[in-house]
Amino acid sequence: MDYKNVMVTWMKEGTLSLPVLLLKNYSKLGLSETEFICLLQVYSDVEQGNHFPTPEEISNRMNISVKECSTILRKLLQQHFLTIEENQSSNGILFESYSFISLWEKLADFVMQESKRAQLQKSLEQEADVYTIFEQEFGRPLSPIECETLAMWLDQDQHSTTIIKAALRESVISGKLNFRYIDRILFEWKKNGVKTIEDARQYGQKFRTHQKTQPGGTTQPSANRKPVPFYNWLEQD
Repeated sequence: MDYKNVMVTWMKEGTLSLPVLLLKNYSKLGLSETEFICLLQVYSDVEQGNHFPTPEEISNRMNISVKECSTILRKLLQQHFLTIEENQSSNGILFESYSFISLWEKLADFVMQESKRAQLQKSLEQEADVYTIFEQEFGRPLSPIECETLAMWLDQDQHSTTIIKAALRESVISGKLNFRYIDRILFEWKKNGVKTIEDARQYGQKFRTHQKTQPGGTTQPSANRKPVPFYNWLEQD
């Protein structure tokens, strides 16, 4: 056997470039295996210059009848996996061809929806995590009013879960573990443009430093006591 000629023949047949996203998600787009293979057959023909393959041509390469192939092609067109366009050759002859633009649009929409769904799932998990952390810090289940307040911080005030957890930590450090105190911290942070952990750290440090330098402020800690930074957010105007 002349393996060289075999390889040359294979190379002449060409290769098929296909988005991996389509290969992984065709069933989620609503395509069966048979419909997907039929679509690939059309795609392969178009890539090789046969812009409008017939059901007979496609069915000859598949284990389906011409009638079944026609039904599948009609469904692919109806559901906008394929469209038919009219084109004009260089010598002015009009011809029809299959287009895959609607398929790529479907795939792009699917990817965007999946991304939004993943973000929503992540957001829900983060919110559930916030409730759990609050209950752990308070050492008890949250009351209905406390749950409503926490939901308001997330939904109405649009505080991130990261900032809410940072405010909770600030209240713990200050020895003021209650929702009124945490709400005041969040109010001050939002008013002063605090959006990240680093912003919160710098903002809190600025006020603690200012408090220590004021007359009657925090005195130097004794050698046997570890200093705890403190700023009373409820006294902030």
